[in-house]
Amino acid sequence: MTITPYAGSPYSYLDTPTAAPLGIVELMPGVRNLLEYAQLQAGEKVLLLTEHTVDPVVIQAIAAGAAYRGADVHILSVAPFSPGGWDQSNPSSIPPAAHSEADVVITCVWWAEVHTETMFFSVVGQKQKKFVSLHMAATASALATGARWPVEIYYTVLRKAHALLGGGDLHVTTPSGTDITFRGIELTPDNGPLEPGGWRPFPYGGANFYPRDTEGVFVVDDSTVTGVPEEPCRVYLEGSVVTRMEGGRAAAQIRSFGPGGYYMRHALLGLNPKVRIAGGTQFEREKHAGAFYLGIDGLTDGKADPSQPGYAHVDCQMDRPTITVGGELIVEHGNLLLLDDPEVREVASRFGPPEILLDANPQLILPRRYTGLGA
Repeated sequence: MTITPYAGSPYSYLDTPTAAPLGIVELMPGVRNLLEYAQLQAGEKVLLLTEHTVDPVVIQAIAAGAAYRGADVHILSVAPFSPGGWDQSNPSSIPPAAHSEADVVITCVWWAEVHTETMFFSVVGQKQKKFVSLHMAATASALATGARWPVEIYYTVLRKAHALLGGGDLHVTTPSGTDITFRGIELTPDNGPLEPGGWRPFPYGGANFYPRDTEGVFVVDDSTVTGVPEEPCRVYLEGSVVTRMEGGRAAAQIRSFGPGGYYMRHALLGLNPKVRIAGGTQFEREKHAGAFYLGIDGLTDGKADPSQPGYAHVDCQMDRPTITVGGELIVEHGNLLLLDDPEVREVASRFGPPEILLDANPQLILPRRYTGLGA
C-alpha cells in the first residue's frame, strides 16, 4: 500500500475538524478576501448555501463578515451534495429557487457546480448573479491559509500564467509515471474579481483550461472516486478519450462510476502558494502553486459533450509534477517558477516581504498584517 502525506485526506465535511469558537477571529482576514473577491456591496441579498455538516464557526464568520458590510444575509442548510451525479435528484428545487432571488451566492458544499444539473456552473451563470463556491474549502483551515493570500498578487500570477499557457503544447510528468500532453489549450477567462453572471471557486488559485486534444498516461495521486489509491492507478488517453485503466481496485472504482467511458474535460495549474498540501482536501491541494489536476468526464451516448453536467466527473490530482509549455519549463517538481518573477515579487512587496508572501510552505501561515491592504 502506498503511504503519502495525503492518505488521510478527508472525504466530506463530516471528516474535517471543527474550529474552537474563538477561532472566528483568525478566519476574518480570509473572509474579508472572500467578500472583496465577490465584490459584495451594502444592501445586496446574500444566500449562504451550506451543508448540514459544515463547521458552524465557518458559517458564522462568513455571515458576520457579510452583515458587517451591510448585506442582507440568508443561510440555507441542505443535505450533502453527491459527486458526479451519483444521486441526480440532489439537490432539491429549493436551493435553485433561493439562488434566483439572491444577488450573491456563496456555497459551502463539498461537491460543487460540475456535479449537479440544476446548479451546473453554466446554468448558474445564466441567472446573472455573483456566485462563489468554497468547494471542499468551507473549513477554518482553508480560510486561515490559502484565503489569506492577497487577490492582487494572485491576479498578477494568473495573468503571467495565462501568457505562458498560450505558448504551445503543455506536457506534464511526475515521478510516479505521468507522461501526458495537452494540445490546443483554451483558457477559462478570468479578468478580475466577480461580476454578475460569474462563477468562481474560492480560495482563488488556479489557471483552468480546456484542451482540444490530450494524449498519454496519467497516474492518480488522489481522485473524486478513489481517494488516494492503494496502488498506482494509470489512465491512458488517445484523442482525449480514455482507452484503458490499470490499477486494481482504484481503476475498477473509476470504471464503475462511469461505465459509459470517459473523455478529458479540463485541467488546472495551481498558483496559490498558501493553499495547504498535507492535510488539505483535494480541491485545496489542486490550487497549491505548482500542483496540477485534471477532470475526466463521462461520455454521453459514446460522445464527449462538455455542455452537459458532469454525471461521471472524476477530478484527478497530481501534487508534485514537472510541467513544460512549448518546451519551456514552468513547474519543476511541484515548484512554480513564476513565483520568482520580478513583477510578481514587486506586487507582493506592497503587502509585505516577498519572501514571506511567496513562500510555498503553507505550514507557515501568512501573518495577518500581510493578508491585504489595510488589514
